[in-house]
Amino acid sequence: MKIPLSRDFYNRDTTQVAQDLLGKLLVHHIDGAERVGKIVEVEAYLGPHDLAAHTSKGITPRTQVMYGPPGFAYVYLIYGMHHCMNVVTEPDGTGAAVLLRALEPIANLSDNTKGPGRLCKAMGIDRSHYGHDLISENFYITDAPEAETIEIVQRPRIGVDYAGEWAGKLLRFYIEGNPYISRK
Repeated sequence: MKIPLSRDFYNRDTTQVAQDLLGKLLVHHIDGAERVGKIVEVEAYLGPHDLAAHTSKGITPRTQVMYGPPGFAYVYLIYGMHHCMNVVTEPDGTGAAVLLRALEPIANLSDNTKGPGRLCKAMGIDRSHYGHDLISENFYITDAPEAETIEIVQRPRIGVDYAGEWAGKLLRFYIEGNPYISRK
């Protein structure tokens, strides 16, 4: 079995965790198979002061898991049909997380992993994974077998135009030149 990232990995600055997740592997054991994808695109959501973050409205039944502890999955439904997965970061009470936006298929995945909804569909992630501890044996993030040198691109997040000045912040990160990013 691959070794999940430690709780300490997630218990750090969200922007740093977001960048450090690039090149890591998302692993989900489902239906007798191990689905694996390399994380190639993410977005950081920095807590209640970040007007694009779901926690900007405070603690609600939907956002409760985002307030900690770190290393848990925040999975929600958008447009009534697409699941999205975030990884909770920073100490308890922070309300920060990293959205997984795109994966490069490694094992038992279709090529349709560009975008957070497609990523979740391909990986078999739904709201039943809300609050799942990512330091587990069946659904986790781990280091790639061989570390690669990557160049990280920073861009504004996608779909957060409502967030005022936060819409233009460079909190979307992706691996330069990777063909699986959702958009340039």
